[in-house]
Amino acid sequence: MSAQRIAYKVHGTVQGVGYRDYTQRRAAEFGLKGWVKNTSDGLVEGEAQGDQNSVQKLIQELGKGPRLAHVTKLQKKDITPEEGENHYAVRQTSDSVVSFD
Repeated sequence: MSAQRIAYKVHGTVQGVGYRDYTQRRAAEFGLKGWVKNTSDGLVEGEAQGDQNSVQKLIQELGKGPRLAHVTKLQKKDITPEEGENHYAVRQTSDSVVSFD
């Protein structure tokens, strides 16, 4: 089965509520590779790669988030799969690198 990779951006109350750790745990449960981080403009963004079924499961979880989160918008797009990742990482907060223009 071929790998699918998505980029995503999550809007709402998603910082300071454990959203990145929640995402990392769910992604690891589903066997996904990639990363998640807070952005300097108050969002959470990341990339996830794995089989299509597992990526779809993560997308459902991203729309919910942890108990204290309130997701108001979830943007996602398919991107080219990458090689060389061996886990799902939490990255340091920085400016956004995912564009939906």
